[in-house]
Amino acid sequence: MRIKTFEQYQTAYQQSVEDPEGFWAEVAQEFQWKKPWKRVLDWNFTEPNVKWFEGGKLNITENALDRHLADKADQPAIIWEPNDPEDEAATITYRVLYDRVCRFANVLKKYGIQKGDRVCIYLPMVPELAIAVLACARIGAIHSVVFGGFSARSIADRINDAGCKMVITSDGAFRGAKVIPMKETVDDALEKCSTVQHVIVMTRTRTPISMLKGRDHWWEEEVKHVDANCPAEEMDAEDVLFILYTSGSTGKPKGVVHTCGGYMVYATYTFANVFQYEPGEIHFCTADIGWITGHSYIVYGPLCYGGTSLMFEGVPTWPDAGRFWQIVEKHKVDILYTAPTAIRSLMSFGLQYVKDHDLSSLKKLGSVGEPINEEAWHWFKHNIGKDRCALVDTWWQTETGGIMITSLAGLTPEKPTYAGLPLPGVQLMLVDENGQEIEGNDVSGNLCIKYPWPGMVRTTYGDHERCRQAYFSTYPGRYFTGDGCLRDEDGYYRITGRVDDVINVSGHRIGTAEVENAINMHLGVVESAVVGYPHGIKGQGIYAYIITETKPDDPEMFRKDIAATVTRVIGPIARPDKVQFVSGLPKTRSGKIMRRILRKVAEGDITNLGDTSTLLDPAIVDEIKDGAL
Repeated sequence: MRIKTFEQYQTAYQQSVEDPEGFWAEVAQEFQWKKPWKRVLDWNFTEPNVKWFEGGKLNITENALDRHLADKADQPAIIWEPNDPEDEAATITYRVLYDRVCRFANVLKKYGIQKGDRVCIYLPMVPELAIAVLACARIGAIHSVVFGGFSARSIADRINDAGCKMVITSDGAFRGAKVIPMKETVDDALEKCSTVQHVIVMTRTRTPISMLKGRDHWWEEEVKHVDANCPAEEMDAEDVLFILYTSGSTGKPKGVVHTCGGYMVYATYTFANVFQYEPGEIHFCTADIGWITGHSYIVYGPLCYGGTSLMFEGVPTWPDAGRFWQIVEKHKVDILYTAPTAIRSLMSFGLQYVKDHDLSSLKKLGSVGEPINEEAWHWFKHNIGKDRCALVDTWWQTETGGIMITSLAGLTPEKPTYAGLPLPGVQLMLVDENGQEIEGNDVSGNLCIKYPWPGMVRTTYGDHERCRQAYFSTYPGRYFTGDGCLRDEDGYYRITGRVDDVINVSGHRIGTAEVENAINMHLGVVESAVVGYPHGIKGQGIYAYIITETKPDDPEMFRKDIAATVTRVIGPIARPDKVQFVSGLPKTRSGKIMRRILRKVAEGDITNLGDTSTLLDPAIVDEIKDGAL
């Protein structure tokens, strides 16, 4: 499975393009299947309809747990570092993880959860989160993990869309110096949900909470009354493994669906190769399991490959900005995979928190979530990697299931700000606005993918037409990523940013329509338009232009009220960074908002706004320019 040289990468890539089915069949043979597949691939990008390893039977947890018990039973599977450095870390071996997953799977079965049922998981970054995910997969239930920063309304929307029968949560969560309510937020959400029958609650913060008789059950009590014998449910390769909600360019989040066989093969293959994982290495991915990065590179990829994955509950700046480096030193971390937002934030504290820590265990660094700027790339490489660690800048999406463009750690020549080259099996193309392929190097265009890969999205849950519209309608016969891209003279790819109405805030995709809908719910707001602008720490910030019924008496207080509304409706990650009150928006005669102008103003580029002659009221542009923040 593992590529060992750059020449091997080139050979593997060529093979994957010339004979994709043969290539992926060879990779998939390295996994444990209950029954072999009848057909490697059946696909079209018109409906779209993609099936990998059709007829193959498996259970992903047998590949993540059972098959390692013969030779890795006592090896750490998960190392957990708690929020507070004074608290004790936990090491969970493959044997113990297997036992705990099987026990909790039996708790799920006790409360009527069966193959195909949806389970919402809303937990902090504790081992129970990974255990709950794997327990669902063990019995064929579909997990839908919701990031712990989302509001009750956002949780309710996801529960209702998926029709979840159960929620797994905790009393509260520790995040830096804060204690965050979890069960209370779930209780608020469940007032708007009719499908949830049971709630399992683990104890973390000992926060007083309401526990309803018949519906709510303590995790710690329930696992005492079941055994650890839970045979893995036989799943078809194309059965749904999980739903993960992501923001799109329209208001409602999309439930991205990944299936058992292809996702397993792709997440594991990319983990092994991108990070050049060696047995015994400690892999520290700083993401939350509530995002796809945590699914693929904390849970499924590392465990299916027999690796050791480090989970961290807290934040990089508490109790001080040396927390990551303290963890690296304490656990002798080999691989550190984090986000440019975190790197830029830690850069701002200078080197005083770096110099006192021994980072000599580090061999490989990774960046994820958004393109990493050159200054942050060099700081990370020089001050953390000491100029001896490989640095991979990975590009991928929730919908791709795993890394798509990158360098391979230590094998591929690196270029700051360039993600690198496509992984084997990933057939990229750049197209112009008319969908014509742009050939050759030293060109730029919109990034599309012309052939399926095993980890790709299969549908959006309950709404296949939305999947077709979102990814396959812009350029027929192609998967459109929504990103602009540059290909240089060496064939290296550099992502230049979203070309649709999605903002990348700290590596999290947030749809402008979703934020606008939340703002428009606030009393006194007539209309709003949201765009992204360059932000020194987050990469992109959220800039909101808002029309109000009457001019606010206290604009600063009104801005805080708007922020509180957005936090309540979506969560704090979607709060606008800047709010400008305007009397109108730049609209064409057909009523379409000309966002290009709003972006330029938000970026501070007010000298080059382009043609405004098609606007209904060109004078509104001068007002917006004069009031820019």
